[in-house]
Amino acid sequence: MAVGVRPYPPQWERHIVLLDAWRIFVRPVRPNDDLLIRDLLVHVTKEDLRLRFFDSIKEFSDQFIAKLTELDYRRAMAFVAIDEANSEILGVVWLYSDSVHETGEYAILLRSDLKGRGLGWALMQLIIEYARSEGLKQISGEILQENSVMLKMCRELGFRLVPKIAACAMSLSCSKAGEQF
Repeated sequence: MAVGVRPYPPQWERHIVLLDAWRIFVRPVRPNDDLLIRDLLVHVTKEDLRLRFFDSIKEFSDQFIAKLTELDYRRAMAFVAIDEANSEILGVVWLYSDSVHETGEYAILLRSDLKGRGLGWALMQLIIEYARSEGLKQISGEILQENSVMLKMCRELGFRLVPKIAACAMSLSCSKAGEQF
């Protein structure tokens, strides 16, 4: 292991139960999860990929996938959600912190056929918990204005919407007046 690289954090592994007794195993992403991430991307519609990546992407390079799975846990975290019944990947949430470890940017991606079942909410709550444990003062995410489902969820989680004119996206802050987050 390289000097200064934080090892895999097993303390962030979770077994959660969602609606209809749906059992999910959530754990930090590992470098060898590239095939899992590729499988997830196959189960995401072109429209959902566009809403997440702000562009229509037809193919994901090995380099791109490596950026999503080969994380330095000192500066980034990602949690993958896996169905305990069939071991299929269901979604992933990422958080990348800035160089001084004060703020972070999150991103989330779920299988398109699984929206509305509480998985996105659970992953967002976990990444917020993780950010707090790391002492981050603020987290934000870029969301297209037309992504009304994600904007609604973020409002319900307590994020403050901040319009960004140039990017046509929304910045979400998890900090509230007078408190850290």
